[in-house]
Amino acid sequence: MFRTLNEIPVSGKRVLMRVDFNVPLDADLLITDDTRIRAAIPSIRYILEHKGRLALCSHLGRPKGERIEKFSLKPVAIRLGELLEKEVIFVPDCVGPDVERAVASLSEGDVALLENLRFHAGETKNDPAFSAALASLGDVYVNDAFAVSHRAHASVVGVAERIQIRAAGFLLEKEIRYFEKAMKDPARPLVAILGGAKVSGKLGAIQNILTIVDTLIIGGAMANTFLLSQGIGMGASLVEPDLVQTAAHILKDARDAGKRIYLPVDFIVATELSPSATTKIVPAMEVPDGWMALDIGPATVTLFREALADARTIVWNGPMGAFEIDAFSRGTAAMAQAVGSSHALTIVGGGDTNAAIHKAGEEQNVSYMSTGGGAFLALLEGKKLPGIAALEKDVEEK
Repeated sequence: MFRTLNEIPVSGKRVLMRVDFNVPLDADLLITDDTRIRAAIPSIRYILEHKGRLALCSHLGRPKGERIEKFSLKPVAIRLGELLEKEVIFVPDCVGPDVERAVASLSEGDVALLENLRFHAGETKNDPAFSAALASLGDVYVNDAFAVSHRAHASVVGVAERIQIRAAGFLLEKEIRYFEKAMKDPARPLVAILGGAKVSGKLGAIQNILTIVDTLIIGGAMANTFLLSQGIGMGASLVEPDLVQTAAHILKDARDAGKRIYLPVDFIVATELSPSATTKIVPAMEVPDGWMALDIGPATVTLFREALADARTIVWNGPMGAFEIDAFSRGTAAMAQAVGSSHALTIVGGGDTNAAIHKAGEEQNVSYMSTGGGAFLALLEGKKLPGIAALEKDVEEK
């Protein structure tokens, strides 16, 4: 297991902490949602209160190794300073002599934010030289960026392997603890809800989850392929023909293992994915030619709610339809309300799922909202996250 932030010395130390400040910005480069910044505040405050000399590093967007001004972290430094009510020194690069001098000049209790890691191609390539340059900035390394811990990047893996004292920040620790509580030793019945567009993107998660859960609810466009595998025509709906046989095998194996699987029994359909499209409700077995299933229907909402009624643990990843458009948002909103009003331990993850929870006003009613999409899905697939493995190596070597 990894060490946690309160188990390592930080007083007087140069602490290099990987955070996830990949926040959305508008055309004027103003932050439209500071949730990810706020999520890192507990770890930041702890280090500053314990007299650490803190250098934060993060990425923003996908600049692909080029310095692009719209991806600068300078607006984040300003917002972080407002939240901390303290000056946050912005360093206009993340490696090099100038950065080394800036970090060396930090006093105990000071905090600096380094410029976007992905302005350097070495970050995503886990380049040894770039990793070494970053590692030279810290006596201690802390990973508090769950959302990128499934990526073997320099700031996640390369640095951790080069700094002997390393630990998980409070956010990363919380993410892993909640996930383990839900998936390794859950209160049962354990119900998983999987949605989204494609089976192919979540095939590993489905196969792993079915070895753990008592009930699996499948919605979103990915349900179309499962229905097609049962001989149900899906009109012009999104399907993955090459995975029809795989879907059929998954359903059979799940039923043979005594698992309960729920698929939609009706849909909101339209001939186009548009806010102005004409819609109608049809049974799942009667999707007309030329029409697309774009949301679960009211009978499915009732069915899925009943499937959640006795759940003691619920894990949800992926919307039930094209929820970004109002006409196709009601199924996802109804599931958000059902999850929010349940008496279970409820954990949701993924950008779309979190957005749906916020849109439905249920964020205060779920037990935990994960900050990671890809990382959350990787855990559902049963994978070991590279960022976690790099932290654990320190413990194993002792």
